Amino acid sequence: MSFFNLTEYFVDRHSREGRSHKAAIQYGDRTATYGEVAAQVNRFGNGLLRLGLQEEQRVLLVLPDCAEFVIAYFGTMKVGAVAVPTTTAARASDYDHFLTESRARILVIDSTLFHEVAPVLSSQHHLRQVIVTGDPKPGCLHWDEWLAGNPPELDAAKTTEDDVAFWLWTSGSTGRPKAVVHLHRDWMVCCENYALEILGIGPDDVTFSSSKLFHAYGLGNGLMFPFHAGATTVLFPGKPKAKAILEIAQRTRPTLFFSVPTLYALMLQEAEGESYCLDSVRLAVSAAEPLPAEIFRRWQRQFGMEILDGIGSTEVLHIYLSARQGKVKAGSTGSAVRGYKLRIVDSDEQDVPEGTIGDLLVAGESIAPCYWNRQELTAERMRGRWFFTGDKYRMDQDGYYWYAGRSDDMFRVSGQWISPVEIESVLIEHENVLEAAAVAYREPNGLFTPKAFVVLRESIAATPELAQELQEFVRGRITPYKYPRRIEFIEKLPKSAAGKLLRYKLRDLEA
Repeated sequence: MSFFNLTEYFVDRHSREGRSHKAAIQYGDRTATYGEVAAQVNRFGNGLLRLGLQEEQRVLLVLPDCAEFVIAYFGTMKVGAVAVPTTTAARASDYDHFLTESRARILVIDSTLFHEVAPVLSSQHHLRQVIVTGDPKPGCLHWDEWLAGNPPELDAAKTTEDDVAFWLWTSGSTGRPKAVVHLHRDWMVCCENYALEILGIGPDDVTFSSSKLFHAYGLGNGLMFPFHAGATTVLFPGKPKAKAILEIAQRTRPTLFFSVPTLYALMLQEAEGESYCLDSVRLAVSAAEPLPAEIFRRWQRQFGMEILDGIGSTEVLHIYLSARQGKVKAGSTGSAVRGYKLRIVDSDEQDVPEGTIGDLLVAGESIAPCYWNRQELTAERMRGRWFFTGDKYRMDQDGYYWYAGRSDDMFRVSGQWISPVEIESVLIEHENVLEAAAVAYREPNGLFTPKAFVVLRESIAATPELAQELQEFVRGRITPYKYPRRIEFIEKLPKSAAGKLLRYKLRDLEA
């Protein structure tokens, strides 16, 4: 098999093609060119080799969205090792799991996060060195000094497209996070089939993603797509708060903007009291959870642009089902991205008729070969060329796909199936509702009825009268038996770090 190294293509190629002086990264008031990034990537890779790191060994990255993340991610893969980006919002026990599970030889961590990892470092049998960005820490290599001592020239390891390049962690909605193994070729598939085909990304684009680089969604949006196209990415290391994201977007003027439904809703609420200009953005993208039709319509009215909803997964790496510009059906996820095949099947894995809800399967070349150390789960989810997504969908007569919930979210009322997403989509249309989530509630008689948890918009009072109004609002818009018999107002919905609703936590409240 011929040589292919992900870093050689996504970083080194730009210097050969004359983009050494082009801005690659904007972060804060600083800019790094493609040439500067390439030199630092080489310094990092040479440093790893001097530390004795070997091919296929893991490097755990606990870094905010910054130039250091980019350098460490690409530098690790350039020497044939495996980059393992990791959440920056975990606790000591989580980092103990990440280090133990990955058997990482080297940890790269920001000094502001070091206190969470420090208590578990002494118990790591595989870890050989810790590199700290920011402020120095005793017993650790300091990023600035260590990096400066390494040469800026480095040949890429002779990897192939089928060699392991990086891991990404699943959200861990049930149990500990699991590592998804990805290959050097996988990002090429996503960039060519989604970023080029759906977004039309080019070297003149500027991308900005509120989702962080340690997520598959954020990693594609904020790094791999722009670096594939020779474009510029805006990185923001802080927490994705609505006001901050809008201010950065207004100041940096991205052409492609990526976020999640929850934040789109909060940004719309923020924009009610302030005037924000996002006229540079030609396309907005949403993923991680279904985009309610009402949020799509309100965003288009407010900012004059479409949001392209899409669904992807860590296992498939990025979006494989997406809406298209100018062809959006509000509330629909669109149709299959080029290079991917989709099926909707019943419990016997037989294709269901048009309009029928079933389990979504996807096939494509970016699907991970396995979960690390999870043979049974791998066999359960990766069924030959098909990946079992765990999502329920139906397809309409025009070939558009409509999300109906997770496979374990559906429940029966009066003997008929209910999709919680249908209830939520109606509730979100009410002028007082910011977010909503529906679950099955076990009544005292043992039967299940729908219950909705509702987050109200700012300054709206939670009253019994409003709860009743919301019930009637739903009853008047969908089949009456589906309306929520109970409504509980809640300050915020439980979500994963990737922004996905953790519906099981709401169900646990009812246990």
